[in-house]
Amino acid sequence: MTRGSGTAVPSAPDTSSCTELITPWPAQALAALLDIDAPAINAGLPALWHWVYLLERRRQSDLGPDGHPTSGIPAPPGPGRLRMFAGGRVWMHSPLRFGEPAIRTTRVVRTAEKEGRSGPLSFVTVQSVIEQGGALAIIDEQDIVYREATGTVLGARPPAGDDVSRQPAQTTGELAMTVNPMVLFRFSALTYNAHRIHYDQAYAATEGYPDLVVHGPLQALLMGECLRRSGVSMLDEQFAYRLIAPTYGAQRLAVDFSMDGRGHVARVRDGAGCTTATATLQSLVEPPSPNTSVTGGPRRSQQP
Repeated sequence: MTRGSGTAVPSAPDTSSCTELITPWPAQALAALLDIDAPAINAGLPALWHWVYLLERRRQSDLGPDGHPTSGIPAPPGPGRLRMFAGGRVWMHSPLRFGEPAIRTTRVVRTAEKEGRSGPLSFVTVQSVIEQGGALAIIDEQDIVYREATGTVLGARPPAGDDVSRQPAQTTGELAMTVNPMVLFRFSALTYNAHRIHYDQAYAATEGYPDLVVHGPLQALLMGECLRRSGVSMLDEQFAYRLIAPTYGAQRLAVDFSMDGRGHVARVRDGAGCTTATATLQSLVEPPSPNTSVTGGPRRSQQP
């Protein structure tokens, strides 16, 4: 594979796959972290909770100094590049059922090279397709950004079409959660995420962060939970989320959502009241199909 700029990158498999029996334990562990009751066995897995299942469990020797694998999907575009989580999209056709195996197939569906304030940026969109009982259950896309190791952290990004950084006209639902090193450590363990910025403060400083970094997927999960606990279903809807700015250290996160012309819109605010993540939940005219990027069209091994 080559990047859009023509720079060669380490060879990587076209796809990776994983099969796992969907058992109650990971859901019970996530519920304990969120300080709520676990879902009933016959109720199916709540939206976004698939993030603690079908995980890639790499050997210790596969990990680089930052805790991420040095090869695989996605393969880092070069040595020393720092990885950040930018956002993603989830479309859920049906909730995963306990007691049945599920299959995850993952591939890169989009790449792009851009120039940012901190230097060259490599954008990679990874798509995971999850099937259960021979039927499509979930399509999950995640946007990953690689930056140069300059010690400069990317700040807030300008609003895009799916951002909700403004004050909602009327808040429909709210949720709050206190995050601290224990929460960040436990979420890292539940998602098998060894990136050291979430639990190793001395290392986080080498990447330019003033404190431990709150996980992007945790913030997305909280926005999904705010919707779910207010009775909003994600079935046959697109949940699109974006990380606006990094947030660090022990604090109380506030989550709310409202309605506008696009559907449900949600946001996370940090302890200082700044918006750090946003999301929209809206119907798709045509649901995404496997091997097709929601944002990038049909799958291609290289793009400009």
